[in-house]
Amino acid sequence: MSFARTSIKGLVFCDSRRAYRGLTLFTPVEGKGVWLIDMFGGIVNQWEMSYEPGCYGELLPNGNLLYAGRLGNGPLTDIEGAGGILLEVDWAGKTVWEYKDEYLHHAFYRMKNGNTLVLKWVEVPKETAEKVKGGDPGSERKGVMWGEAILEIRPNGKTAWEWFAHEHLGPQEILRCPICPRDTWLHANACIELPDGNILASFAKINTVAIIDKKTGDIKWHWGSTGELAHPHSPTMLENGNVLIFDNGFHPNGMAQNYSRLLEVDPSSDEMVWSYDGPNDGDMKQLIYSSMYSNCQRLPNGNTLGCEGTTGRIFEVTMGGDLVWEFVNYLPRWDTSPTRSRSYPVYSAYRYGVDYPGLRVLK
Repeated sequence: MSFARTSIKGLVFCDSRRAYRGLTLFTPVEGKGVWLIDMFGGIVNQWEMSYEPGCYGELLPNGNLLYAGRLGNGPLTDIEGAGGILLEVDWAGKTVWEYKDEYLHHAFYRMKNGNTLVLKWVEVPKETAEKVKGGDPGSERKGVMWGEAILEIRPNGKTAWEWFAHEHLGPQEILRCPICPRDTWLHANACIELPDGNILASFAKINTVAIIDKKTGDIKWHWGSTGELAHPHSPTMLENGNVLIFDNGFHPNGMAQNYSRLLEVDPSSDEMVWSYDGPNDGDMKQLIYSSMYSNCQRLPNGNTLGCEGTTGRIFEVTMGGDLVWEFVNYLPRWDTSPTRSRSYPVYSAYRYGVDYPGLRVLK
């Protein structure tokens, strides 16, 4: 067994018999780089981007990197997750496609039809914002509360479909975090196309993951707002129809919790069917905690990859909770001593198997 030690950087532990073999892509919060490493922490490729990260990068099946960059002069650039530009670059870092909108934030998703889902901040109508409860009074940005739009963007940059939260969600239907500032309402951080065409989304400030009916715009399922989640990230739908979630555990109901969890929930019953919150069946919960960022991914061998964002720790666990792989970010600074205790946060991490189409360039 291995535990997170922020003074140790690089590869901490690898059980080559049980870990899922592949390459791990991660995006540090600092710098402008995205890194691809092998199972032993060796660098396979590195993309030096023109923009600091607005959130993260993902490796597409065509071998290109899709990356959310941050415009330094955007109108909401100081809000966590602010972006503004989405770039697709090839293996060598050459830009092959870009989409710019200064109100973009957090997440994206390349759809099976070639279009791209993006999140965009839009002003919440004043009459709606006034009915939203919770948060510090007067903490709106110049009197404005910012809400969510999800857009489907064609390769030519035109909008194919759009969804506005304030048109489909009542201001008191799902209560928001009681202590976070009122500059944003829902604070979405994920938007994913499901096999049936609907949209899976995560809304941090209402502690909710939800499925949006793409045809009607209605919320057809939601979970987490009655105390199950606290500022979640990165929901994904598994092949069995369950939803995997990184529950950050950031001040649930306004109270300190100080530990995070990986959760799997069955939407048909709202039952939590699996969780991981640290070694020894969660007896050491404080060994996993990230108040923001972070993600998780179910791997083909049944293991789960987790990214504890604020510490820069990436780890893989079995369904039984055994730790089989662990890496702590030491990038982007090369002049840092491996024993230095400072953490280098990571937005997210993804493991790609050796047979992933996007890695054909290595063969």
